[in-house]
Amino acid sequence: QVQLVESGGGLVQPGGSLNLSCAASGIMTSIYTMGWYRQAPGKQRDLVAAVAFGLGPNYADSVKGRFTVSRDNAKNTVYLQMNSLRAEDTAVYYCNAHLGRNNYWGQGTQVTVSS
Repeated sequence: QVQLVESGGGLVQPGGSLNLSCAASGIMTSIYTMGWYRQAPGKQRDLVAAVAFGLGPNYADSVKGRFTVSRDNAKNTVYLQMNSLRAEDTAVYYCNAHLGRNNYWGQGTQVTVSS
């Protein structure tokens, strides 16, 4: 059974930082494309950052220079370091693992940026 468990969300002031983690079980994250998506109320779920097997990371324009995605294959975990957070970054953040027809989602973690 595949599980993706996100953690690290919370309430942070504008300009602050958070580090999200996605711990996977049941798959080898090293061969999957691992991504972070987010969904704000009333909006669609959008890609934030992703890192594919053998390739460099890919970022949404809105987070370039502020967010960094990384993976620790030994821990089967993917991270999203978020700096210089803005109110518009407020959303539920979801971890995704994709390989061919296999596509898995975590339960999401809430990130709220507010003063």
